[in-house]
Order: sequence, then structure tokens, then C-alpha cells
Amino acid sequence: MPLQPPPRNADGDVDPHDHTEILNDHRIIRRISEKWIDRSGAQPRLSSMAYKASSGANGGMSIDIEQSILQAGLVPSKFVTTPRWIGSIIFRVGDVRANMLKVGYDPQPDNDHHGEVWGTFPRATQRALSRACTWFVEIEGVSPIID
Repeated sequence: MPLQPPPRNADGDVDPHDHTEILNDHRIIRRISEKWIDRSGAQPRLSSMAYKASSGANGGMSIDIEQSILQAGLVPSKFVTTPRWIGSIIFRVGDVRANMLKVGYDPQPDNDHHGEVWGTFPRATQRALSRACTWFVEIEGVSPIID
């Protein structure tokens, strides 16, 4: 069953919210671009960009909702991997919410399974998120942990 529509403001934009149908034991996927790999040290690692808000009107960190992808009968690892998005990391929703962040549904015209993580992303939160994630579609030789 698809997720219920998210709350929207007067302009039709999705309001930051904690979607009640996205449970703490569900998982969310963050797609990773080659641009977000820091190769300046001895061990390549993800840059902090992987753990920050994406550009956009409502200022959240763009994610895909695994449960929604599965319910649509799609293979999540194939759904989130494209030439632009070469890898992905995955989080348990409860671990993200434990960092005082909201996890919500934000469908896009080209992605019915899109969501956002809203809140503030200071360095401590970025580090905590990097420790809470695991590779979903691994980029070989790259660590997901930031300093």
C-alpha cells in the first residue's frame, strides 16, 4: 500500500514532517555520487556532503524509502543505482531519528519513493550518521565513515 500523502503548505511544497507510516525499524537509502568521495587521504572516504541537506526548497537530506520501493515490487539496489548515483548507504530510521531528525515522505514527479530527512546537520550529527549507516551499494575501497 502506498504511503499517505505528506502535509503540504499553501504553495504545494511538502512541509518538513515525521511521517508516521515510516517506522523506526524501516530503512532509508541515501544515494552517493562520485562527487561525494574524498580521495585526499590514504583511505578514500565519503565526504561530509553525503550527510548534509540536499539542495532544494525544503532543505532536507534526500533519501529513498526502502519499504516503499519494496511494496512497489522493485529491487531497491537497482532502483537507487544509476550512472549519476554509483553507490548508496542505508540507515535504520530509528538511528536517524535518534539524532533529532525528522524522516518524511516527499514524492517527486520522477520518484514516488523519495523522502527527506529534515533538521540541522552540524558536524557531530554528520559523524553520528556516518557511524549509523552501512553500505547498501558499496563503492569498493571507500569508507562511509567521516572524521
